[in-house]
Amino acid sequence: MKAQNLLFILSDEHNPLVMGCAGHPLVKTPNLDRLAAAGTRFSAAYTNSPICVSARASLATGRHVHAHRCWDNAIAYDGRIGSWGHALQRTGHPVDSIGKLHFRSAEDPVGFDHQINPAHIEGGIGQVWGSLREPPLVTPDKAARMLLPMGPGFSPYNAYDQQNTEHACRWLEQAATEKQGKPWVLYVGLVAPHFPLTVPQEYLNLYPLDAIPEPRLHPKNGYHRHPWVENFHRCQPVDDSLDENGRRLATACYLALCSYMDAQVGKILETLEASGLADSTRVLYSSDHGDNLGARGLWGKCTMYEEAAGVPMILSGSDVPRGKVCNTAVSLIDVYQTVLQGAGEEQEAQQPGLSGRSLLDIAGETDDAERVVLSQYHALGSETGAFMLRQGRYKYIHYVGHEPELYDLEQDPGETKNIALDQPVRVKAFETLLRSMLNPEEVDRQAKADQAALIQRFGGPDKARNIGPKAATSVPS
Repeated sequence: MKAQNLLFILSDEHNPLVMGCAGHPLVKTPNLDRLAAAGTRFSAAYTNSPICVSARASLATGRHVHAHRCWDNAIAYDGRIGSWGHALQRTGHPVDSIGKLHFRSAEDPVGFDHQINPAHIEGGIGQVWGSLREPPLVTPDKAARMLLPMGPGFSPYNAYDQQNTEHACRWLEQAATEKQGKPWVLYVGLVAPHFPLTVPQEYLNLYPLDAIPEPRLHPKNGYHRHPWVENFHRCQPVDDSLDENGRRLATACYLALCSYMDAQVGKILETLEASGLADSTRVLYSSDHGDNLGARGLWGKCTMYEEAAGVPMILSGSDVPRGKVCNTAVSLIDVYQTVLQGAGEEQEAQQPGLSGRSLLDIAGETDDAERVVLSQYHALGSETGAFMLRQGRYKYIHYVGHEPELYDLEQDPGETKNIALDQPVRVKAFETLLRSMLNPEEVDRQAKADQAALIQRFGGPDKARNIGPKAATSVPS
């Protein structure tokens, strides 16, 4: 396989179902659709934790959350565990980042030669209040404000994405003028479609409210949430502040933010082509996690359903099949091997503790229904840990202290019917598989112990409940 440059674009909170190439009936994502048509889209791609900081630590290190122990949005990656960036630096490859990383701080040695306009957890501290889990902090005031301001406008996040798109375009133009040594890797972190749901009017105009359907599986229509999920909603009751028109507007704004993000991706890809680098550069697009987008009366991430735990994953370029949809289960930890294999440094991916595989290899193979991916959640609003396994057509969700869920995604892609009681043998097999990978009760105890220690360092629960940003992380002005 030929060693080439890699342009890695990571958005934030992109529901994998919300792309034209994924079959969404309304959203307009022409640039991502073209990227998928020129390469391979992975239809069963997942985050390793449906919350920002934990997912990004797994993405950087190629390790699961219980291995790196960045459990929530107050315990961020700091460079002490090796990343694919460190491996590239050791082997002499230029590796830069532009935009949102969401690690601990710009001063930490996280594996980039240069961090251009980075965003990290606020103050190097993050959402300390989200580490309160025994009991979980109930935050109706924060939840009611989470999506706001909602509607047409131009937020600091919109401006930040625009700035970083311009930085990326200038970086590529400069790279085209320089003598090529070892292949480079450029990471570009965009924020959209992450809330708040503020978006320029021209994009919101694409989605008239009378064309927006109501969110599916809403409790007001008789849907019963799983008890773990119901407890999570009690802590983060975002939907309770919305009426029917509010839900439609929120959905329209989210779709519009996906189109806004897609336009930024388009500008970067146009510059890549115009600079003459396209033939020597592979492109990888993904997101750190998804968004429930109102399904089951939930907004934001933090659950193991497809909307939140799934991520878009598209790989394009040399040695990648064109126009292919790969149904093998993959996850963000596979990026580690993908980056290093693509740069010609496969030996660097053979580190102890890594269990991913290169997407370049997986894309070229027939679908593997036996491959298993793992996701887990130990953050705000969760009374106990949640774990998800995807293998072939089935998804198993294990909640510590609660009954599990099992879904047949081939027969029921919308996860409308939990078949765990109907298939006890399969449920037992999945639980055995999970326990061969980790001890869920022990991992749950470890997460809570680390979080309790963090809370004590900040003066105890009463003080910690008010430490950290109330909603989304701020970005450089």
